[in-house]
Amino acid sequence: MTSIKNQQAILDKLGIESLNAMQEESLLKIKSSSEVVLLSPTGTGKTLAFLLPIIEMLKEGHVGVQALIMVPSRELATQIEQVMREMGTGFKTNAVYGGRPMSQDKIDLKHPPSVLIGTPGRIADHLRRETFSAAGIHTLVLDEFDKSLEVGFETEMKEIVNALPKLKKKILTSATKKIEIPAFVRLKNPVHLNFLKEKTSRLKLKTVEYTEKEGLTTLLTILRHLNGKPGVVFCNFCETVEDVSDFLTKHRFPHGCFYGGMEQQERERALVKFRNGTHRVLLATDLAARGIDVPEIQFVVHYELPSKSDEFIHRNGRTARMMSDGSAYIMKWSYKPLPEFMTEFRSKLIPVSELSKTKSEAAIWKTLYVTGGRRDKISKGDIAGLFIKQGKLNPDQLGLIEVKQDFTFVAVQEDCINTLLPLINNVKLKTKKVRVSELD
Repeated sequence: MTSIKNQQAILDKLGIESLNAMQEESLLKIKSSSEVVLLSPTGTGKTLAFLLPIIEMLKEGHVGVQALIMVPSRELATQIEQVMREMGTGFKTNAVYGGRPMSQDKIDLKHPPSVLIGTPGRIADHLRRETFSAAGIHTLVLDEFDKSLEVGFETEMKEIVNALPKLKKKILTSATKKIEIPAFVRLKNPVHLNFLKEKTSRLKLKTVEYTEKEGLTTLLTILRHLNGKPGVVFCNFCETVEDVSDFLTKHRFPHGCFYGGMEQQERERALVKFRNGTHRVLLATDLAARGIDVPEIQFVVHYELPSKSDEFIHRNGRTARMMSDGSAYIMKWSYKPLPEFMTEFRSKLIPVSELSKTKSEAAIWKTLYVTGGRRDKISKGDIAGLFIKQGKLNPDQLGLIEVKQDFTFVAVQEDCINTLLPLINNVKLKTKKVRVSELD
């Protein structure tokens, strides 16, 4: 079959009128650059953005795999395979992944495809079996590469990259901004394309009224209504954060604090606990409205409204990111009008009586402090090995690991701490004896 490389013909087959801005820019940069890192939200068309330039690079009549696309899941593998086939290019494409019969893979790969898509585990398996040759692969795509690393494919990915001797082009994609490109990819001077800000907001604004003496009680009702979702409560002053914190502590509602009057170490630890789920709620001033490393959160509460529209927008920008849903609760004293700038925003009034008053749940995770870090050549893998092998944890009992220069923070499930600590405290890790304790 004669291949089709004409872009408009392909778009017509897909029923697409024109490319979006991200796809246009990606097409140009991928064609002109040997290394590209593309960041764009899920659902924006990254697959087409890298498939179109790849098709232009494929050689007709060449026998063997020319482009390899690695993905973190079988669902994504089959999705890309389907798109490629719908493009009607005439170039053979196959997807291989765990759970699919190996016998079927061998049948498909007997006549090797021009484009091979698969999960790292299955591709590495085929390379070891020499089911297909890697000698002719000139283009490598690591699609959603951060997800592949998260689910434990680092060893296989490294093995695959090292087995590709004639690579001319590397394309990495992700829907996440806070990512670390693995060293084994050996990028030298990549072009970065960041379209994560190009999103449609799905923020829902909700106003909850209260009387003068019911502010703290109403806030607690809102937080219990949200029942364990991660979010930030914004206050205008450090003193207010402290007052709110005292109230929540009195009512045994777990939370962290983040404001300018705290020591840097205290602020860092508050963010660590928020990131790893030890605290699901963070009380903060506008210091937390931008520029801090926290996960995507599901809500913000304006316990006090800021004086300017810009700060209101920045606060709300912590949630409903990357096309995710999010809510912003505006707490309004019944006898005080909202600031004038609030006329720009439409909000739904929610009576307090509609908010359920469920009891707050105990924190699932606790944070442990390990007296060893990067300076001691300790890695995340070393920590995970210590906690799982020597500490006898199940992998699902181990949470986020953050290795710093001289120490490490580790999240573990709360109910296993008493049995875990005696097994891993004061033991040798690499060349250092480390102490492990619960972070206050």
